[in-house]
Amino acid sequence: MNTSAARLPAVVHPAVEDRHWLSSDHCAGPVFDLLGGLGWVIVDTPEANVHATSPDGRVYVGWLPEDTTAWKRGIVWQVRVQPADDDVWIQEFGLHTPAEAVAGFLSALVAHSSH
Repeated sequence: MNTSAARLPAVVHPAVEDRHWLSSDHCAGPVFDLLGGLGWVIVDTPEANVHATSPDGRVYVGWLPEDTTAWKRGIVWQVRVQPADDDVWIQEFGLHTPAEAVAGFLSALVAHSSH
């Protein structure tokens, strides 16, 4: 098949400075800013871990930078969901997962659950 260059989609190359969010800065702010704005209960521990629970109590989000059990498994984020009529499921994210990616995951989860 012969396709002229005029019919091919343009390739977009974002500037490198636009990709800062692709690597983690080890900051939980984007996640907890989102959850706080949604009315979630957020609790800091003396060990510097942070836990959040959705208003209905069905979703838990943990930022676990000082939890040795989590570190041994290579994770720093844990999302635990208890559906009304199903088994609990868990999604975990590693140390190098940007908080913006975790916030995006949670934003999609919350948007889906409101349907």
